[in-house]
Amino acid sequence: MSSFIIEGGHLLQGTITPQGAKNEALEVICATLLTDDEVIIRNIPDIRDVKNLIQLLQDIGVKVRKLTDNDYSFQADSLNLSYLESDDFVNCCAELRGSVMMIGPLLARMGKAVITKPGGDKIGRRRLDTHFLGFEKLGAKFSHIEGRDVYEITAKQLKGTFMLLDEASVTGTANIIMAAVFAKGTTTIYNAACEPYIQQLCQMLNQMGARISGVGSNLLTIDGVKTLYGTDHKILPDMIEVGSFIGMAAMCGDGIRIKDVAIRHLGIIPDAFRKLGVRIKTEGDDLFIPRQKHYEIQSFIDGTIMTLADAPWPGLTPDLLSVLIVVATQARGSVLFHQKMFESRLFFVDKLIDMGAQIILCDPHRAVVVGHDRKITLRGGRMTSPDIRAGIALLIAAMSAKGTSRIDNIEQIDRGYEHIEARLNALGAKITRSTR
Repeated sequence: MSSFIIEGGHLLQGTITPQGAKNEALEVICATLLTDDEVIIRNIPDIRDVKNLIQLLQDIGVKVRKLTDNDYSFQADSLNLSYLESDDFVNCCAELRGSVMMIGPLLARMGKAVITKPGGDKIGRRRLDTHFLGFEKLGAKFSHIEGRDVYEITAKQLKGTFMLLDEASVTGTANIIMAAVFAKGTTTIYNAACEPYIQQLCQMLNQMGARISGVGSNLLTIDGVKTLYGTDHKILPDMIEVGSFIGMAAMCGDGIRIKDVAIRHLGIIPDAFRKLGVRIKTEGDDLFIPRQKHYEIQSFIDGTIMTLADAPWPGLTPDLLSVLIVVATQARGSVLFHQKMFESRLFFVDKLIDMGAQIILCDPHRAVVVGHDRKITLRGGRMTSPDIRAGIALLIAAMSAKGTSRIDNIEQIDRGYEHIEARLNALGAKITRSTR
């Protein structure tokens, strides 16, 4: 297990460029299974979850060529069908949450997929019902394989239908879209997730010959086709990393430019930080966050305490609440955070309280932060990263803290952030990776 040793209190300055979007990468890489032709995907982030998914595709027979550090070629013209049903394949899928999005393409193209519960963050219940209900609507059958704790999903021919999703699941929507592109007839998906990464997946599939309309809305119509072809696709900048860098700049920046962020795809993320008083300047497709000695949390128009809550797109992504909480610890004023979508994501605030933050954890879903207004500096300490997003939030807190901190289990951070210590050290941070 690796750790970060962070010497806090150093101001960061300079320019940083966000990596390609992790969540989009997992979706579009799985979509390469839908064609025999070569598919080129550019701006793939060099992070653990994505590399593990690429290795899994190679294991099942996909030809993968690394064109540059972040550009890859995929060709799924000779899949190993026996390996797809093996215990080795199922065990690998169980270690990687992104592998769940292989089910839709495999079911559509091969008529069969085997699935067990995939791994990932320990942040509460992440059910797969939406995926399975969507596949059943398309005509797939499920059977439990005794003694292996896996399910086999089969369909000779998926058939288009109307479906109303029980929740706007991003991965569920992506999986159902990829299955439906080969379904006979027309599929209509209502209450579909409409995040920019879903839009990117749909646009890529349309470039490959799919017929998807309603892209960007929560009502998608998919006319089934018989064949998809190759394409060349570029992944968006990671909006979660952009938000993380905004938070970092607010806490310990001395003027930081975040370059090429695809501003129109950030939604309300910049405004969420502005509600905490963070000044953000838009310059072309860059964001510049100047040094602020003080930033003050806004209140609602009627004077009541500000509340920030997560919601499906175009609402505030739950992946940034951890970072926003850290930023609020040094603001002037108080704010209520309401984490609605996961049960355990706020439990990391105990570590911030140990560092001196004033936070009241009301219940598993709500926390009140009383900002220090920089009058009391967080103090360094030893902590463990429970998940990707809490990990980066703790790293930001440690960089702003007085003294030296140690964060264990940084493999969680590596799952979502590319070469993070090298990139932050280039701005003036003092972060060392330790394997002891």
